[in-house]
Order: sequence, then structure tokens, then C-alpha cells
Amino acid sequence: MARQIHIFRSPERFLAGTIGQPGEREFYLQVVDGRRVLSVSCEKQQVAVLADRLGSLITEVERRFGAAPTPAPVETPGPDLGTLTTPVDAEFRVGTMGLAWDGEGAQVIVELLALSEEEVGEDIVLEDREDGPDALRVFLSLDEALQFARHAERIVAAGRPPCPLCGNPLDPDGHVCPRLNGYHRGLGG
Repeated sequence: MARQIHIFRSPERFLAGTIGQPGEREFYLQVVDGRRVLSVSCEKQQVAVLADRLGSLITEVERRFGAAPTPAPVETPGPDLGTLTTPVDAEFRVGTMGLAWDGEGAQVIVELLALSEEEVGEDIVLEDREDGPDALRVFLSLDEALQFARHAERIVAAGRPPCPLCGNPLDPDGHVCPRLNGYHRGLGG
């Protein structure tokens, strides 16, 4: 089957979202442009890394090229990107992620490649070659990239609270904390 590259040049929304309860959440990245909706599934850590790397890219673009997102007041969390458009039907599971800055178009490019059993080299990312895994390529302004990163950070942080000793997520009935040599630790301490 031929490789599919889904390209969104100026989407209405690009967001991270979840389905399920904390501890059992499934993470998705979704892009919406009119009636065209595409979702990909991913890991929580991938959402966190993407948000972090977007923040780093925005900082570097500002430092090197003088381009910056429109400053928003610190108290304002930014526009609500909303929730996932349902039904959520993942096109593929994300394996490799790539980011780039298009100086001519003044856009951040996010590319998400499908999980593949084969090693994916840098030469495949952001290329339209016939070989390689399916891909989702999204073009965002600096403002949109910053909004995505802030929203993604909130989605990641909305899960289970961390254990104050080990940092692992606490279930409603506690967890077996490695810092307590395996003794059960409840939420109350």
C-alpha cells in the first residue's frame, strides 16, 4: 500500500486530547480543518515531549530570527482549544515526531509519523518520498504552536497526582511506593 501523507496547511484546530479516566486515558493528537478531521493516537510522554520541544523551537526562532508569538498575559491560559471532535478514529499510532521552522512561510511544521517496525531515519521526516510510514504534517503559526503547547501541558498535567516521594502516579487507592521499600502508600500519606 502506498504511503499516505496527510497535510494541513492552515487548520482551524490542532490539539491534544484524551479519552478515559486518569490512569486509563488514551492520548490523541487531532487536527480539524472544516469537515476534515484526522486523529492519531500517541503516548502521554509523546504529548509532553511535543509540547516541550515546541516551546524550545519557539524560543530558538525568537532568538535567531526575531519572530515571536503574540504575547499573552500570564494570567490568561490562552484560548480554549476545546475537546476532541468525536467519534475519534485514529488513523495511525505515532512513532516518530519531527519539528521544523519554515522561515519563508513563518510557520512551525509538525510531522507525526506512524509507528513502524523499520528504523525511521531523519531523511524520511518532512520528505514526500514514497517509502516510509504514513505521516500527518501540520503547519502552524507561532501563536498556534504556543497555544497547542500550553494546552498539551494542561492535558498531560490533568492526570493522576504524583506521589510526593517517588513522583510515580497515585491511583485513587494509593500505590506501592519504591521509596518506602514496597509498602503501600495511600493518598493521605
